[in-house]
Amino acid sequence: MFIIFGYGIVLGAVLISYIAMGGHLGALYQPFEFVLIGGSALGAYIAASNGASVRLLLQAIPKAVRRNPYGKSLYMELMALLYTLLNKARRDGLMAIESDIEDPASSPIFSQYPRVLRDAKLMEFLTDYLRIMISGNMNSFEIETLMDQEIEALHSEHHNPVNAVRAVADALPAFGIVAAVLGVVKALAAVDQPPVVLADLISKAMVGTFLGILLSYGFVAPFASAVERQSVASIKVLECIKVTLLASMNGYPPPLAIEFGRKVLFSSVRPSFTELESHVRQAKSQAAR
Repeated sequence: MFIIFGYGIVLGAVLISYIAMGGHLGALYQPFEFVLIGGSALGAYIAASNGASVRLLLQAIPKAVRRNPYGKSLYMELMALLYTLLNKARRDGLMAIESDIEDPASSPIFSQYPRVLRDAKLMEFLTDYLRIMISGNMNSFEIETLMDQEIEALHSEHHNPVNAVRAVADALPAFGIVAAVLGVVKALAAVDQPPVVLADLISKAMVGTFLGILLSYGFVAPFASAVERQSVASIKVLECIKVTLLASMNGYPPPLAIEFGRKVLFSSVRPSFTELESHVRQAKSQAAR
């Protein structure tokens, strides 16, 4: 929602200031300037992307305008889930959680944490590495290397659309200049017209430069930053799982293992030690019942 609010401030500040200075909004209404600049930017984005990048961007658009799902409440659920799984595995052996990770949707443990269960990528990462741990054929160093490689691959994949959108944002002022130059060419072709007509044509040409700069710095660049923040948040939750599982594999008890995971979180979403301890104690009592 912040991005929509920010867009409103940008538009309001620009248009209200323009009107206050005596400008007329009708002079800014140049639909073919929008077509020229927007179409060129879209073409440049497609040229700089592939099918996977476009698909990731389309998936990121609704996420950019919604609240970040990776907040403190989700991490509290995730930590409680990890504690419950690791505690059961430590008490009854890793094979005791095999049925839970093979069918999480029907698992009595996972069903207590619906927010975690709804995140397909998070669930895939968690269950895959729990399966590897159950197999017992890899040590913690090998699993850590594998986790790092997967996280790096996901990070690179999610940044492809961000980089392409940023390239478009950098190019938009130039597309605005292209629109302005074409407008000036049109004005020069009408040099035999009265000054009033020439002034109107030149003013319309300048709208192209205005639109290119406004769209670049006021809309497209902030959108790229919003998509990047969502990407970073989706990777951070995987790093939290990674650190927690590795701590467990290295022999730390579940309360300490989830403390390792808590420490890697951003301060804005990191629960305090007391909050997490209280939440885990509640999850422990529910599991006991």
